[in-house]
Amino acid sequence: MGIFSVISLLGGLSIFLYGMDIMGDGLKSSSSKALKSMLEKVTHSAVLGMLTGTLVTSVIQSSTATIVLTVGLLSAGILNLRQSISIVMGANIGTTVTAQIIRLMDINSSGAAFIEIFKPSTLAPLAVLCGIILLKFVKSQKTKGIGMMLMGFGILFTGLMGMTEAVSPLSESQAFTDVLQKFSDVPILGILTGLITTFIVQSSSAVIGMVQALSSTGAFTFQTVYPLIIGINLGTCITTAIVCSIGTDKDAKRTGIAHILFNCIGTVLFMAAIPLLHHAGALNFIWGKPMNSGGIANFTTIFNLVTAVALLPFTNQLVKLTTLIVKDSPDDTEDFYPEMRTLDEKLFISPALALHQVNIAEASMGRLARKNFNRSIDQLVSYDPERSAKISSVEDRLDGFTDAAENYLIKLSNHIDSTEDNNELNLLLQAVTDFERIGDYATNIDDLSARLVADGHAFSETAKRELEILSSALTEIIDLTVEAFANGDEAMARRIEPLEEVIDEMVATLKDRHIERLKNGSCTIGAGLVFIEVLTHMGRAADQCSSIAVFLLGRHNEEILSNHHAYLHELHKGNDAYYASEFEARRREFLDPIETL
Repeated sequence: MGIFSVISLLGGLSIFLYGMDIMGDGLKSSSSKALKSMLEKVTHSAVLGMLTGTLVTSVIQSSTATIVLTVGLLSAGILNLRQSISIVMGANIGTTVTAQIIRLMDINSSGAAFIEIFKPSTLAPLAVLCGIILLKFVKSQKTKGIGMMLMGFGILFTGLMGMTEAVSPLSESQAFTDVLQKFSDVPILGILTGLITTFIVQSSSAVIGMVQALSSTGAFTFQTVYPLIIGINLGTCITTAIVCSIGTDKDAKRTGIAHILFNCIGTVLFMAAIPLLHHAGALNFIWGKPMNSGGIANFTTIFNLVTAVALLPFTNQLVKLTTLIVKDSPDDTEDFYPEMRTLDEKLFISPALALHQVNIAEASMGRLARKNFNRSIDQLVSYDPERSAKISSVEDRLDGFTDAAENYLIKLSNHIDSTEDNNELNLLLQAVTDFERIGDYATNIDDLSARLVADGHAFSETAKRELEILSSALTEIIDLTVEAFANGDEAMARRIEPLEEVIDEMVATLKDRHIERLKNGSCTIGAGLVFIEVLTHMGRAADQCSSIAVFLLGRHNEEILSNHHAYLHELHKGNDAYYASEFEARRREFLDPIETL
């Protein structure tokens, strides 16, 4: 095998890897929501977890990527260790799908005419052509994902055919045959070769593909190839172990250990069983026979499937074993707030899933901001220094999360290529800012309450009653906003703007009424200045709620998204029947009682 054949082999491998990446990206793009749904619905059933791992890995074409996603959900508290281990078992099975696809290389020209279309030499250019057409002439993001998948499929087989052609001279090489014979005589050499090659290439599917290409030489028999395949499967867990060891989450490290144990136990089982079966004569029908790409694919699947089925009943024991290996420290403490657990960059592999986790975290943040705002309103009625300290503590927590979420979303934006996901990201960036500002207004109101007490001032009974009515409207609009955001409820979001407009009227009315009280001397100037500032902060808090609602409605409405101000202007003109009806109902509920005071 000359230098040019080696160059052709490496070039074919590069094209193969590129095609596999494109195919995986296309599958993820066209089914990201389904991936998110599958991973989130894993229950305490180990069987369901294994099936989920198999399906997800079949889609994204990488067991390492599935395990990284699983570790991200584990760190976020969405999955527990038992669930993650069952998903890892399934991921090993799912990664064999690529090998089963590559077995199409075994189709020969002697078949029926309709079989010819499935030959890689026919299928590859056809898949690339269909993929290009979908990418260039169809606007749907999901369809573009299918086009990318088809193009990747075609490129993958083009690279595979290049590798097959490059290694064809090896069929006449005695040295190559001698090396393979060493694998048969000393199986550990085959295992080490597969392990090291997989660690270098960083893809077990790609290395299996190389072996399938080499099988075209006719030099592989079962006795020479099985140690190599076992080594390849063992090698894939090294990368996973490295990825899972990054960070401080102990369950993530335990998941990496579980993957190593899974493959090591499988290796021991098969390396013990195969010689015994051979000596018993059970493998005589394949032992010295040439192995084609289909046979290699089948053994790869059998290895992972049998290991998974054998170990599945012992999932709880694996959990205990990994917990013994990676022990909990009695003085372990978290150095971040609970909301930040979901902001794991490992989830960038699936942007839709990462966005969903940010949504969950921001909804939690919104509820914190709501509680803090309610505390600040209570301060106006009865000032409590301990409550003030709590407000300050929660505000620090909100500020810290806001910085973390904004940085996370900015990094995530580099991984987003769909309009729908981009709109979701914009909503999340806007919402985290708005929730943080609501928290700021709560702190400002708390400070004003402290100033009121320190200066010995007090609101008049009428002012207290006015603030009580306004506060009830504020509480309702913040409640609506948080729940509409958390659930993506657009019907609930439509109720926010009419209430916000009523609150604006209430603030204006209360300022006018307050000026009258100052004129007739029923309110002091010191208390009056605080009252005006409180009204201002309450009005601005309602504005932030309106902002979130508009972005929420604009996610699936390009007209609203492109011009928020025009949308709001049309609403305020009274041209929308629902808005007009809701506005009048809210006006009667909150503004009319003020006017009767």
